[in-house]
Amino acid sequence: MRNIFKPKNNPRVIIIQKLYGKFYNEDDELQFPKHRFKKFIKDIVTGTIERNDLILEELNTKLGDKFVFTKLDKIFQIILKAATYEFMYKPNLSINIIIKEYLNSSNFFLQDSQTKYLNALLDDLGKKLRSKNA
Repeated sequence: MRNIFKPKNNPRVIIIQKLYGKFYNEDDELQFPKHRFKKFIKDIVTGTIERNDLILEELNTKLGDKFVFTKLDKIFQIILKAATYEFMYKPNLSINIIIKEYLNSSNFFLQDSQTKYLNALLDDLGKKLRSKNA
Protein backbone atom coordinates (compact mmCIF):
# COMPACT_ATOMS: atom_id res chain seq x y z
CA MET A 1 0.00 0.00 0.00
CA ARG A 2 1.32 3.41 -0.93
CA ASN A 3 1.81 6.03 1.73
CA ILE A 4 0.49 9.49 1.04
CA PHE A 5 3.01 12.20 1.80
CA LYS A 6 2.24 15.86 1.98
CA PRO A 7 5.08 17.81 0.36
CA LYS A 8 4.98 20.56 2.96
CA ASN A 9 5.76 18.04 5.71
CA ASN A 10 8.50 16.03 4.04
CA PRO A 11 11.84 17.83 3.63
CA ARG A 12 13.12 15.49 0.91
CA VAL A 13 9.99 16.00 -1.21
CA ILE A 14 10.73 19.73 -1.04
CA ILE A 15 14.39 19.05 -1.94
CA ILE A 16 13.32 17.02 -4.98
CA GLN A 17 10.87 19.73 -6.07
CA LYS A 18 13.42 22.55 -5.69
CA LEU A 19 16.14 20.65 -7.57
CA TYR A 20 13.73 19.67 -10.35
CA GLY A 21 12.73 23.32 -10.71
CA LYS A 22 16.35 24.45 -10.85
CA PHE A 23 17.70 21.78 -13.23
CA TYR A 24 14.75 21.25 -15.58
CA ASN A 25 12.52 24.31 -15.32
CA GLU A 26 15.50 26.62 -14.96
CA ASP A 27 14.02 28.52 -12.05
CA ASP A 28 16.35 31.45 -11.52
CA GLU A 29 15.45 32.22 -7.95
CA LEU A 30 15.29 29.59 -5.26
CA GLN A 31 13.03 30.49 -2.38
CA PHE A 32 12.87 28.49 0.80
CA PRO A 33 9.62 28.97 2.70
CA LYS A 34 9.37 28.70 6.45
CA HIS A 35 9.82 25.06 7.46
CA ARG A 36 11.21 23.42 10.55
CA PHE A 37 13.93 21.80 8.39
CA LYS A 38 14.60 24.91 6.27
CA LYS A 39 18.35 24.95 7.00
CA PHE A 40 18.70 21.26 6.06
CA ILE A 41 16.63 21.69 2.87
CA LYS A 42 18.59 24.76 1.80
CA ASP A 43 21.92 23.02 2.51
CA ILE A 44 21.06 19.95 0.41
CA VAL A 45 19.57 21.95 -2.48
CA THR A 46 22.38 24.50 -2.75
CA GLY A 47 25.09 21.89 -2.15
CA THR A 48 23.70 19.63 -4.87
CA ILE A 49 23.52 22.51 -7.33
CA GLU A 50 27.04 23.77 -6.51
CA ARG A 51 28.60 20.30 -6.76
CA ASN A 52 26.54 19.04 -9.72
CA ASP A 53 29.57 18.25 -11.93
CA LEU A 54 31.35 16.34 -9.15
CA ILE A 55 28.17 14.43 -8.31
CA LEU A 56 27.64 13.46 -11.97
CA GLU A 57 31.25 12.27 -12.17
CA GLU A 58 30.79 10.13 -9.03
CA LEU A 59 27.51 8.69 -10.35
CA ASN A 60 29.07 7.70 -13.65
CA THR A 61 32.13 6.22 -11.92
CA LYS A 62 30.30 4.30 -9.20
CA LEU A 63 27.39 2.93 -11.19
CA GLY A 64 29.46 1.43 -13.99
CA ASP A 65 29.86 1.58 -17.75
CA LYS A 66 26.49 0.02 -18.56
CA PHE A 67 24.70 2.70 -16.55
CA VAL A 68 23.67 5.78 -18.57
CA PHE A 69 22.54 8.53 -16.22
CA THR A 70 20.95 10.70 -18.91
CA LYS A 71 18.60 7.88 -19.98
CA LEU A 72 16.97 7.80 -16.55
CA ASP A 73 13.72 9.56 -15.76
CA LYS A 74 14.29 13.14 -14.60
CA ILE A 75 12.92 12.42 -11.13
CA PHE A 76 15.37 9.51 -10.82
CA GLN A 77 18.19 11.84 -11.82
CA ILE A 78 17.22 14.41 -9.19
CA ILE A 79 16.85 11.83 -6.41
CA LEU A 80 20.19 10.23 -7.28
CA LYS A 81 21.94 13.61 -7.31
CA ALA A 82 20.50 14.67 -3.95
CA ALA A 83 21.15 11.28 -2.34
CA THR A 84 24.71 11.26 -3.69
CA TYR A 85 25.28 14.68 -2.16
CA GLU A 86 24.05 13.37 1.19
CA PHE A 87 26.15 10.19 0.96
CA MET A 88 29.26 12.27 0.22
CA TYR A 89 28.81 15.34 2.41
CA LYS A 90 26.57 14.23 5.29
CA PRO A 91 28.60 11.44 6.95
CA ASN A 92 26.62 11.82 10.18
CA LEU A 93 23.50 10.49 8.39
CA SER A 94 23.29 6.73 8.03
CA ILE A 95 23.05 5.23 4.55
CA ASN A 96 19.87 3.41 5.55
CA ILE A 97 18.19 6.60 6.75
CA ILE A 98 19.07 8.48 3.56
CA ILE A 99 17.77 5.62 1.41
CA LYS A 100 14.59 5.24 3.47
CA GLU A 101 13.82 8.96 3.34
CA TYR A 102 14.30 9.20 -0.43
CA LEU A 103 12.24 6.05 -1.00
CA ASN A 104 9.42 7.46 1.13
CA SER A 105 9.62 10.73 -0.79
CA SER A 106 9.72 8.95 -4.12
CA ASN A 107 6.27 7.50 -3.41
CA PHE A 108 4.98 11.00 -4.09
CA PHE A 109 6.48 10.97 -7.61
CA LEU A 110 7.01 7.36 -8.73
CA GLN A 111 5.14 4.09 -9.05
CA ASP A 112 5.94 1.12 -6.79
CA SER A 113 7.89 -0.76 -9.47
CA GLN A 114 10.10 2.29 -10.07
CA THR A 115 10.67 2.65 -6.34
CA LYS A 116 12.14 -0.87 -6.17
CA TYR A 117 14.65 -0.01 -8.90
CA LEU A 118 15.48 3.23 -7.12
CA ASN A 119 16.05 1.28 -3.90
CA ALA A 120 18.57 -0.99 -5.64
CA LEU A 121 20.39 1.99 -7.19
CA LEU A 122 20.56 3.93 -3.93
CA ASP A 123 21.72 0.90 -1.96
CA ASP A 124 24.51 0.15 -4.46
CA LEU A 125 25.53 3.80 -4.69
CA GLY A 126 25.53 4.35 -0.92
CA LYS A 127 27.74 1.33 -0.25
CA LYS A 128 30.24 2.30 -2.94
CA LEU A 129 30.45 5.97 -1.92
CA ARG A 130 30.71 5.37 1.81
CA SER A 131 33.24 2.53 1.54
CA LYS A 132 35.54 4.88 -0.38
CA ASN A 133 35.27 7.60 2.26
CA ALA A 134 35.56 5.29 5.26
